[in-house]
Amino acid sequence: MPQANISIKMDENLKKDFDEVCAEMGLTMTAAITVFAKAVAKNRVIPFEVSADRLPSEITLASEKALAKDWLLPEEDEAWANL
Repeated sequence: MPQANISIKMDENLKKDFDEVCAEMGLTMTAAITVFAKAVAKNRVIPFEVSADRLPSEITLASEKALAKDWLLPEEDEAWANL
């Protein structure tokens, strides 16, 4: 099957923590994200609760700040148009 690359931005401390936990489970970050993507694609649901009832965490706020400067660039609009 052809492979595709994705690029994401996240807080560097979150990345470090995520990498450590994945390693403890014997997974790479790529494998863990692939497991997540397969579960979403197969079941058509996020495999954990997503709620707006809680106050945003520091990680959420940092992620939103990082996304804000890159959100909806013209080249991204083109990519989304074909989905």
